[in-house]
Amino acid sequence: MHRLCLRAAGCMAIAVAGTVCTTAFAHHSFAMYDGEKTYVFTGVVTRVSPDPSHLTIFFSPLNDARQAVVRDAGGKPVTWSVELRSASQVALEGVTAQNFPPGTIFSIGLHPLRSGLPGGGRGKSGIFKCPPNTPPAAGKHCDDVAGATSHGESGSLPKPTAEWSP
Repeated sequence: MHRLCLRAAGCMAIAVAGTVCTTAFAHHSFAMYDGEKTYVFTGVVTRVSPDPSHLTIFFSPLNDARQAVVRDAGGKPVTWSVELRSASQVALEGVTAQNFPPGTIFSIGLHPLRSGLPGGGRGKSGIFKCPPNTPPAAGKHCDDVAGATSHGESGSLPKPTAEWSP
């Protein structure tokens, strides 16, 4: 009977370990993003969530004229999110909640969520931060603004492969 209990406990430990490993690997899967599509946004930061596993920037996209944020049918600002690497990793690139406070205008490329929800993953896109209160010209991004700062490993915005429409 004692052997049977030890075997059951051993099997249970293996099952728990398998579940934990599967969960950890699933968390780091990029399958939730559509890698075939790349959107490039210029938007206004609404908040930054500096979680240890992934820093997330929430933002409202600017319209093509770069004069106002895009709004939904009810008149509320549309909000997107972009997930980056860990807060400690992107802090080395100058991307922190302190350096990207609400109201910051920035540009980034992202691979959208397959679910269709307004969010995505940065991939290897550079991030460009416009100088305070200086949006880019109509149809342009922060990488075209004098005094903009670059944050990220690639140092450039990707070419969009698709356009998001509100």
